[in-house]
Amino acid sequence: MLLFPGFVQVGFYYFFSRHVRRSIVYGDKPRNRLDLYLPKNNDGPKPVVAFITGGAWIIGYKAWGSLLGQQLSERDIMVACIDYRNFPQGTMSDMIEDASQGISFVCNNIAEYGGDPNKIFLMGQSAGAHIAACALVEQAIKEAGEGESSTWSVSQIKAYFGLSGGYNLLSLVDYFHSRGLYRSIFLSIMEGEESLRQFSPELRIQEPNVANAASLLPPIVLFHGTGDYSIPSDASTSFAETLQRLGVKAEAVLYEGKTHTDLFLQDPMRGGEDDMFRDLVGYIHADDAEARARDEAAPPRRRLVPECMIQLARRVSPF
Repeated sequence: MLLFPGFVQVGFYYFFSRHVRRSIVYGDKPRNRLDLYLPKNNDGPKPVVAFITGGAWIIGYKAWGSLLGQQLSERDIMVACIDYRNFPQGTMSDMIEDASQGISFVCNNIAEYGGDPNKIFLMGQSAGAHIAACALVEQAIKEAGEGESSTWSVSQIKAYFGLSGGYNLLSLVDYFHSRGLYRSIFLSIMEGEESLRQFSPELRIQEPNVANAASLLPPIVLFHGTGDYSIPSDASTSFAETLQRLGVKAEAVLYEGKTHTDLFLQDPMRGGEDDMFRDLVGYIHADDAEARARDEAAPPRRRLVPECMIQLARRVSPF
């Protein structure tokens, strides 16, 4: 409620901006839809972020990415927010299937909307970071194995950005239980205790029979706040260290004292500069000198909520 003034402004943009294409169909399953956030100018193909939102695998929805979509599109970056089936409509296999199909749609069709198919970045937040990482690792395993027929390739992803995600479910299941995502519910989402390893990308990529899959992965950057008590930042540092040992270009970028929602809600609504957004845009525009110059000259982001309300929201947030 304290952040409501910001939600109203973002909602108005989402429903009424001509730069938002809502509910583009990417498959024939329920919720196989995505939203596109288009930059205002169309002077050439734009880098694209395929984004999968969080929501504890239960309340995820594509519109949750509208604040990120709006702010990245202002930096000349196109964003595709991919929706997916939540529990109990679907379980983890269904979520990964939907995410993979949405990624495939972006890879194969984004040029029609002005996106650059050679500059596609995959990103997820919280549960969405886990789902996206699962989809990416499973795709790499397919390509390293029998060469199964597929509609997209890991090689089409320029980098993966994980924001406040968890990647080893065996180490998190008890922690989630203590935080209110009860073990029985979590195991139902993950299709039973025996499936936790299968749906843990940190563990899956280390399995001896899939050793070649790691070499196919793109650069991986894991953003996390050290004050996150929904998913501890150790989840990102451990995954990054595991990937590095396997020869993957990976790093964990930590933000001191930031909580689970600071990086995704409070800081963007605060406006001005924030470290995570600056770093994210910097990675996306790393090989484009003109875009980096425009970023340097860009006006500060607009404040959406008074600071006193942001501080109070941060104090009462359960995340």
